[in-house]
Amino acid sequence: MEQRRVVVTGIGTINPIGNNIKEYFNNLENGVSGAGPITAFDATNFKSRIACEVKNFDPLAHFDRKELRKYDRYSQFALVAATEAVEDAALDLESINKERVGVIWASGVGGMQTFYEEVMGWAEGNGIPRFSPFFVPKMISDLAAGHISMKYGFMGPNYSVVSACASSNHAMIDALNYIRWGKADMAVTGGSEAPIIVPSVGGFASMQALSTRNDDPQHASRPYDKNRDGFVIAEGAGALIFEEYEHAKARGAKIYCEVVGGGMSADAHHMTAPCPDGKGAKMSMMDALRDAQLSVEDVDYLNTHGTSTPLGDLAEIAAVQGLFGEHAYKMNISSTKSMTGHLLGATAAVEALACVFAIDKGIVPPTINVEEVDPQIDSKLNLTVGTAQKRDVKVAMSNTFGFGGHNSTMIFRKL
Repeated sequence: MEQRRVVVTGIGTINPIGNNIKEYFNNLENGVSGAGPITAFDATNFKSRIACEVKNFDPLAHFDRKELRKYDRYSQFALVAATEAVEDAALDLESINKERVGVIWASGVGGMQTFYEEVMGWAEGNGIPRFSPFFVPKMISDLAAGHISMKYGFMGPNYSVVSACASSNHAMIDALNYIRWGKADMAVTGGSEAPIIVPSVGGFASMQALSTRNDDPQHASRPYDKNRDGFVIAEGAGALIFEEYEHAKARGAKIYCEVVGGGMSADAHHMTAPCPDGKGAKMSMMDALRDAQLSVEDVDYLNTHGTSTPLGDLAEIAAVQGLFGEHAYKMNISSTKSMTGHLLGATAAVEALACVFAIDKGIVPPTINVEEVDPQIDSKLNLTVGTAQKRDVKVAMSNTFGFGGHNSTMIFRKL
């Protein structure tokens, strides 16, 4: 039986450099940083006092007060991005078979803000258990998927994927396969995260994972730079509508690109540190290429995990050169986390959109803030430093890796 093809027919986002797709794509092209001092709470006494926050977001512009009682911030972001993607896909909600539309969503930490606020409220209330009845449903990581399905009546496969910073790629791989296997015709997929809160920032900082370039936040996320010192934590969401190709053609949908492969692996090495030789990352990329039935020479653009951590960047580059060989010098490589920061479980979705941008617009987004490339990185690699580059991108690959040794890779292709 011939495998069903899957395409992208709708996109949406809210993230530190764009509250919608138009803003995001414009700022990607122009190399805009989304970083700044933390405003969500008083970070005066924290080691890291910077983040990539969503700007000018008013929840009441999207939800009424009664609705907001039910939504943690990560679910708010999910609904905003998913709504834009559904509208962009121009779905006729009265005619499509909603039983054949799934929602497969991702979040690394889910409603941690709700958990923190509720527990602190209990602690400050002399131990009296006055928890909100919305506490549990606001907190758990699967509710964003549930809220999206309830808003539109989508009754297909519906669940959440949690694999740290690899989560959104894993969600998209599942969405791709459910459509391939005939279990759904469409899926809303992607991820959302809202981790700019006291325990997240404090916890990551205590691990020395976060940049402490507090006096210069806009230049703090600097993948591949000699003086990088950690990632900049970020929030937001990315949403994509995956749809079976013939289904999309039959309804006259705009098609951005084809989703051709997904790969996965485990480092089996360490709780937080990547395997130094990048073996797991290389396996993930190989798995994705096999799934897509492509060779290394077919890849034009690689959106790397590229978090701006000293160990992570080197391990990924080792994997890239180990897999691609001489072709590594012929393709564009960039880390859009230099602009958006690191959205944890939502990062793969936002970076998948960067791949859609590269294919659709013929523009490779840059890696900004690189003043001096780490001498341990091959200087002949095209890291797309500083400014965007025009290129006919026929195939784009996107990597995301998570604590626990989770590796995931997606591949998109121009139709």
